[in-house]
Amino acid sequence: MRIERMEVYGYQLSYRYGDYMMSGNQVVTSIPSTLVRILAGDGLEGWGEVCPLGPLYLDSHGEGARAAIRQMLPSLIGVDPTNLSAMHQAMNGSLRGHTYAKSAVDMACWDILGKQASLDVATLLGGRMQEQFPLYKAVPLGPAEQMQQYVLDRREEGMHCFQLKIGADPCEDAQRVARVLEATSDNDLIIADANGGWRLQDAMNAVRLLEPMQRILLEEPCRTLEECLHVRRHTSLPMVLDEVLPDVNTLIRAFNAGGMEGINLKLSRFSGLTGSRLVRDLIDHLGLRMTIEDTWGGDLVTAAVSHLAASTRKDLVITVSFMNDWVNEHVAHYQPRSVKGFGSAPSAPGLGVEVDLKSLGKPLFAWGGNTS
Repeated sequence: MRIERMEVYGYQLSYRYGDYMMSGNQVVTSIPSTLVRILAGDGLEGWGEVCPLGPLYLDSHGEGARAAIRQMLPSLIGVDPTNLSAMHQAMNGSLRGHTYAKSAVDMACWDILGKQASLDVATLLGGRMQEQFPLYKAVPLGPAEQMQQYVLDRREEGMHCFQLKIGADPCEDAQRVARVLEATSDNDLIIADANGGWRLQDAMNAVRLLEPMQRILLEEPCRTLEECLHVRRHTSLPMVLDEVLPDVNTLIRAFNAGGMEGINLKLSRFSGLTGSRLVRDLIDHLGLRMTIEDTWGGDLVTAAVSHLAASTRKDLVITVSFMNDWVNEHVAHYQPRSVKGFGSAPSAPGLGVEVDLKSLGKPLFAWGGNTS
């Protein structure tokens, strides 16, 4: 099997609840998502998606993903998409870094591999270990009362895992967390995520205020790993790291320094499902736990996340995000669909979802076949 043509599509994803506010005055209302379609022999096709969370969250952005994919396309035509090692060799040979852009191509290859083998991606990733898993909703940074009401509204919908966006004034952040704790019970998971928004002094003040509170995990207090490690040494709060872990080597360094009890595993940080499977298995061996998700995305990102989660043991998973629950637009008929706070992976071959090609319009660009 060989890649005959690749097409790249774009569409806008808007936040379902208005403004998505994080620390550092980062606000997201609508961001570009990029889809990759691989057309191979025997009429098989595979789809992937990448959607960076704006230009300031990580070293990635929407237009950058498209430029990086355009750079790689000529080197990928003729490669066997079911040979994942060869695909990554071709991508790395045409472009250094830009793992987030490579994630969309990798995802499409897993989709084709599953369709060729008549197996779902979760089975290919090692086998199904759980049929459903708990999902979380992020709670945008805002007044304490507003964040509390958001949590109450989502609990009515069946959610019991919440990631609170903090990272502003430490005293006000402590009030935000306290108000949410008042509105929840021991059956609810609360993650206080600063997204690296505190300077070190503010982080130390914040953990002193949060320390007496029960039932919370602290995520990403500062912008650098060194600062996060300093905070970890001065608090007993369980720590989850995310943005400061750009690669496996840094993850191992953080673990050896006693820096965390869990990580936030985003597919596009590790070149897609291929790298994320490696990280998932490493986390297992290190005795940590993980949240499984991506930076942002729609139906295709959600499908890929669901398969990695389904193939992961229940005791390793903190929670999972179905990003297509967070947005208004859908390109695969709003599948997979969550049910009362839980998600599951499709059982059809590949990613198990069908893209509505007519809704996408013409490709942004393509390579191979009759057009390049």
